Amino acid sequence: MSQKLQFRLTVAFIGVAAGVVLVATTAFILETHYHFSIYQRQFPNTDSVQGLTYHFEQALIQAILWTALGAVFLAIVLSWLVARRITTPLVIMRKGAEAITKGNLQTRVPVHGKDELAELGQALNHLTEELERQEHLRRQMTSDVAHELRTPLTTLKSHMEAFEDGIWQPTPGRLRAVTDEIDRLTGLVGDMEQLTLLDSPEFELEQKKEDLSVIVDQTLTNMRATFDQKGIALKSESVGPVHAWVDRRRIAQVLVNLLSNCLKFTSKGGEVTVRTEQKGKEAILTVRDTGEGIPQEELQRVFERFYRVDRSRNRQSGGSGIGLTIVKKLVESHSGAIQIESKPGMGTCIYIHLPNQNNLQ
Repeated sequence: MSQKLQFRLTVAFIGVAAGVVLVATTAFILETHYHFSIYQRQFPNTDSVQGLTYHFEQALIQAILWTALGAVFLAIVLSWLVARRITTPLVIMRKGAEAITKGNLQTRVPVHGKDELAELGQALNHLTEELERQEHLRRQMTSDVAHELRTPLTTLKSHMEAFEDGIWQPTPGRLRAVTDEIDRLTGLVGDMEQLTLLDSPEFELEQKKEDLSVIVDQTLTNMRATFDQKGIALKSESVGPVHAWVDRRRIAQVLVNLLSNCLKFTSKGGEVTVRTEQKGKEAILTVRDTGEGIPQEELQRVFERFYRVDRSRNRQSGGSGIGLTIVKKLVESHSGAIQIESKPGMGTCIYIHLPNQNNLQ
């Protein structure tokens, strides 16, 4: 952190001290010269010790008085300049902070120089920008949640009205459609609860050294029947044990979310491969499919909440749009990183890098 303001204050105090010394020296020399001149005029032919002592005392007293007056003057001037330099930007920042508390998140304070006050102004501006971004995300999320809930609720309402009016008979197929909509609503609420938990300060991982290949094998065993039912090959590639410092349950959740995405967007006859490998101080988990793929311009947005690559895709096949957001947050909570590569028509590959030791130790 810059110490320019502290340096300026130090220089100001040194300036006052130097000014006092200079005034004192000048005043003493001038007063001494003045009184000795008077003494020589009063006693031109004598060596009066009493007169000399008197004039010396007067010179000393007046030098002290002039020094005090000069010191007070210097202190007032420099204090005013320093106070103005400090208080002016502080007043501006206070007014800016008051505007922010009233909800005006477009407020920005002017920043001049590179001292601590300038850094404080920059910090306030950055805080305002972050608050503005969070407010935008909050509004966007509210809009997205309303949009996501509206479709299944509208569907349920239309089904119920059709049953009540006798237009439809409650056949097993139609009742199953109602159940599916309820399941999707339940899943959406569950995903939103997961996001809230991940954003909470109370969220904690139960990390320990785990073999990723074992977690992968168990997860693939649990999901293989679903893939077989759709005619998609599910494969695992691991070379020996691959250790990572992870929360076993959360990494399994990450893998389930990724495989669920692969299942939705990979056609019959396709293939999904999960690979684990050790590389230096990290373990790498790779999930590759031969599905639809993602356009290059969409890759940076796939981890956003409620974002779908194809807006025309129905919600039944497209999911809630929260799964990859949860994946990213869980990976980052492990001090890991996630990357995605994809080309339309050629499938998607997701790389997850995880530490193989406790980074807190």
